Amino acid sequence: MRATVGAGCAIERIEVGAYTIPTDAPEADGTLSWDSTTIVLVELHAGGHAGLGWTYGEPAVAGLILDKLADVVVGREAMDIPGTWAAMTGSLRNAVTSGLSAFAVAAVDIALWDLKARLLDLSLSVLLGRRREAVPIYGSGGFTSYSDERLQAQLAAWVEQGIARVKIKVGSDPGLDPARVRAARDAIGPDVELMVDGNGAWAPDGALAIADRFAECGVGWFEEPVSSDDLEGLRRVRDRAPAGMAIAAGEYVTDAYGFRRLLAAEAVDVLQGDATRCGGITGVLRADALCQAYGLPFSAHCSPTVHAPVCAAMQSALHLEWFHDHVRIERLLFDGALEPEGGMLRPNPDSPGLGIELRRADAERYAR
Repeated sequence: MRATVGAGCAIERIEVGAYTIPTDAPEADGTLSWDSTTIVLVELHAGGHAGLGWTYGEPAVAGLILDKLADVVVGREAMDIPGTWAAMTGSLRNAVTSGLSAFAVAAVDIALWDLKARLLDLSLSVLLGRRREAVPIYGSGGFTSYSDERLQAQLAAWVEQGIARVKIKVGSDPGLDPARVRAARDAIGPDVELMVDGNGAWAPDGALAIADRFAECGVGWFEEPVSSDDLEGLRRVRDRAPAGMAIAAGEYVTDAYGFRRLLAAEAVDVLQGDATRCGGITGVLRADALCQAYGLPFSAHCSPTVHAPVCAAMQSALHLEWFHDHVRIERLLFDGALEPEGGMLRPNPDSPGLGIELRRADAERYAR
């Protein structure tokens, strides 16, 4: 009986809002600096329930959802996620289905999955299936705008919580990076995995030179040493990187074709993907299938509340990113946001959908 609860239930309306939250301090990475983050929230209503989805992107994404997707989504069968996903991407053909269009589809797709699970009175982790009960996380922040003292305090706090791997940003000033990486290693000790993220700050030769310096501190992960658009450059760095240093990229990919190009080029040791950018939960499940086909692991980029139940269902998932900005925003806006236990996120199998509720009054303080 439970499996028929939502059958024939049409989506009644869609609500969309953009909210810009200031950072708690100036932030920067190898190629960008910022002082706020915008989240675009989508609510889909059907059968007395509301599904919640979101993306982190420009407020223009909200306009795309309202102008191009709302009429496509409203009135469709709430349980038919593949059909609605296809209708959305079809309606965006002339807007190009990658880029911000994919961000728009992602936010609605996440809301569709949350709504379907709520209509069935199931946790999303139960609906998707659970290959594992909990997903490893890595602490992520370490912005290049931080002093060494702030950097070390942030990393040490994660290690004290039982998080076994941490990542810092590099590339703003390559001359300072070896000392920053050494400070990071001193803060976390010899046994915690140390990861760095270049955000495409180097050309291949420079990336290889700095990789050797990072290896002296036991760095085992170099994310986007060069632009993720430079497949040949990534492949070159991957081929020549120090032994034991994984090359990762994929956070900016917005469709399955982009994931396939990275994998076919043998440009990465670990494929990254972001449900809020690559077409939602549907897009990440496609990435999982591709990773299985190519025999490589997947790591989820940011948005831990979304990625925890998805990664729990995936065969290829290695871990997910406990990113400082998104953790802070999800704690601020959502009741029920997950908290780590011993370096793991454990989706609650008893809470319907994503297991969260929007703090509407708190969100409205940041409305655009």
